[in-house]
Amino acid sequence: MKVTINDVAKLAGVSMKTVSRVINKEPSVRKKTYDLVMEAVKELNYQPNIAARNLAGTSSFAVALVYDNPNAYYVIDMQNGVLSRCKDEGFELVIHPCSSTDDQMQDEFKTMIQRSRLAGLVLTPPLSEQQNIIKMLDEMNMPYVRLLSGREEQNEGKSNCILVNDFAAAYEITEHLIKHGHKNIAFVLGDKEHKSTTERLAGYQQALTDNNISFNQSLIFEGHYSFESGVNGAKHLLANNNKLGVTAILGGNDEVAAGALFAARLMNIEIPAQLSISGFEDSPFSRQTWPKLTTAHQANNVISEHAARLLFSKARSSRKQEKDIITNFTPSIVVRESTGPAPV
Repeated sequence: MKVTINDVAKLAGVSMKTVSRVINKEPSVRKKTYDLVMEAVKELNYQPNIAARNLAGTSSFAVALVYDNPNAYYVIDMQNGVLSRCKDEGFELVIHPCSSTDDQMQDEFKTMIQRSRLAGLVLTPPLSEQQNIIKMLDEMNMPYVRLLSGREEQNEGKSNCILVNDFAAAYEITEHLIKHGHKNIAFVLGDKEHKSTTERLAGYQQALTDNNISFNQSLIFEGHYSFESGVNGAKHLLANNNKLGVTAILGGNDEVAAGALFAARLMNIEIPAQLSISGFEDSPFSRQTWPKLTTAHQANNVISEHAARLLFSKARSSRKQEKDIITNFTPSIVVRESTGPAPV
């Protein structure tokens, strides 16, 4: 005969409601009661009917990772980080890709939330930066945590989020190149819809300013976070026998930098003797090129795991938190063989 929640309640000497609270891991349950119920669950080998409970509306056992990013390595890292926390919490992970530029995206997003009966969401850029999405989630009373590109001093007006300091990382990489004698440092940007693009550009510009190097718009190529964009950007910047005198290229991410490296090889430019190239994020791309790329290490799996931890804490809170929680991460530079002294 199938064991029921009533059997567990009788053996533990508590109500069925208490058993449900224990199984749902509600924080208000006393440890003694929790232990009694879990002993009964183990003794009877009770298996909760999660699907039935979800349909009944008593609880949800899924969270979603929502993204709009073509970088497979980025998505996998984010997925693994959230998934590791979901496993510890006994939750399932829903992966939902969508296009931030799609006119129907908001309606599609809302339908997904209702259909999946989610306990909460982890939002990645650029979706996490869209106020219409945040407003909708607030109106639905849906717990969420946002991953954002930003600085600690820019915290004002932000809800629960993880801030990644792309400005500081881009500043550090640019200064690394400057210290090696580079002045004509080009930048192949990522997608303009991502705040990380503007933050990385701002960090680059500030490093130039602090080192008395004039900003040159001709050294900026507006692209996308893709290998092809790196190829096209490098070909443009190095055209006409390097008329612009570029000695270093900063890629918006590692894919872009790998594309720039590929283009330089096609043009018989030696790396780093004639041209230094650096990336961003320390993805597998940075270690699969030759030479390996100097980059900024961004632990996306750690960041997303922390976001999921914060989400579960927020979702279980029986009252609105008095203060939004904001955590700051700053990527660190990793120097490899793709950068060196500026050519004389």
